[in-house]
Amino acid sequence: MSNDELISKAYEAMKNSYAPYSKFNVGAVALCGEKIYIGCNIEMHLSAQLYVLKDVLFFKAVSDGCTKIDKIVIVCSTHDFAYPCGICRQVMTEFMDENGIIVVTNDKEIREYKLSDLMPESFRM
Repeated sequence: MSNDELISKAYEAMKNSYAPYSKFNVGAVALCGEKIYIGCNIEMHLSAQLYVLKDVLFFKAVSDGCTKIDKIVIVCSTHDFAYPCGICRQVMTEFMDENGIIVVTNDKEIREYKLSDLMPESFRM
């Protein structure tokens, strides 16, 4: 699947984001072989909890048996890049190889990263 198709699906996933408090909507797509997983962020008022990519996207893929994510595309509702948080980056070290992180702005500017660019000196077993 092309990067353009993955980016389009990430924007579709962002439409399901539930962010009434921060108004910071994030959508993402993970490619596992030929299978695609989509996810978005979810905020909860009661617990002040924010469910981010690691909770939604990665756990969705892993619970379906995908433990090697080939590529991830991340988009957000602002015009900036939406980089994964530190915990998400650590989770990525568990389920991704070095390549395959794509971050996109609303203006369709694309940046591709290696995992070591975003998470240098990560903890690995």
